[in-house]
Amino acid sequence: MACEELFIRRLRERGLRLTPQREMILAVLHEREGLTTPEEIFEQVRTKTRAVDISTVYRTLDLLQELGIVSRIDDPSDGQHRYELLGLHGPHLHLVCRSCGEVQGLDVSFAEAFAQRLEAEHGFWADLGHLNIEGVCRVCMARLREAGESL
Repeated sequence: MACEELFIRRLRERGLRLTPQREMILAVLHEREGLTTPEEIFEQVRTKTRAVDISTVYRTLDLLQELGIVSRIDDPSDGQHRYELLGLHGPHLHLVCRSCGEVQGLDVSFAEAFAQRLEAEHGFWADLGHLNIEGVCRVCMARLREAGESL
């Protein structure tokens, strides 16, 4: 099922409708590859219409995330929220470097044993498709070690 169809179905389940603004924001997410900020989405939507403001972009992204259509990554290097359409890659983990901000996608299967243990021992179901793990990437780690710094 295409993400547009999924979005429409999930909106209707909540008694909401697909507005032209929501449709444009979803279209921009399809056009952009990889991670994008709300401001970048807003700028691209504004080239098509003035009927969308930045708050509409934020509300729509929150809704898309809640419906499982986009994933949000909080970039520790600049504090920005970045979004990615899940339809492109399906659910996956994100490894986020605190030093340079690089985001690397990782297959969900990598953490399935961890999720199963959480559920078995704590009765907690982990949504692995929205899991961001902060740390330091290989390149930054090597740079830190060369400089004699520790984490």
